[in-house]
Amino acid sequence: MVNVPTTPFDSTAYLRTPEEASLYLGDALESGDASVISAALGTLARAHGASAMARATGISRASLYAGLAIGGNPTLETMLRLLDELGVELQVRPKQAA
Repeated sequence: MVNVPTTPFDSTAYLRTPEEASLYLGDALESGDASVISAALGTLARAHGASAMARATGISRASLYAGLAIGGNPTLETMLRLLDELGVELQVRPKQAA
């Protein structure tokens, strides 16, 4: 057996633009799982610098981490502030037929 050194994958390096954020969050929303959605928002916040996002949104860094962790439950206001800062918006449309 060959021992190959590896490093953990960090998706934050690939989530820099609003387009990338939109695709990433869209996939999380399609899961329908609130913990997946909050974790995706947390990943996006880290990708743009949690401290910078906290300052820009007026939300404390500790509150961001708590609300956006796996199992977190961010308020709608927190989500809207983050989405605005990320340059993306939520849209509502009818469900597709199964």
